Amino acid sequence: MNEVILYYLTGINILTFLIYGIDKWKAKKGKWRISEAALLTLAFIGGSIGAWLGMKVWHHKTMHKKFKYGVPLILIAQIAIVLFIGVLLIRK
Repeated sequence: MNEVILYYLTGINILTFLIYGIDKWKAKKGKWRISEAALLTLAFIGGSIGAWLGMKVWHHKTMHKKFKYGVPLILIAQIAIVLFIGVLLIRK
């Protein structure tokens, strides 16, 4: 079970990082863009590290408040959830 979760989180974060890079490339080329809702959803479903790294590496969406504050808040919430579940599992 833990392996599956680790593979999922690794995959979703790599995918999210790449999607942020693709959207930045599309922005520079004036092409059809990936919606902000899709980008934030990727962060919310476990890709918050990839989203944060994508913002830093690609310099993408760094001035938009919902990304500037939203992605770090999602990341903090996900870390808190993982720590909470970890504490519960240790107590068993």
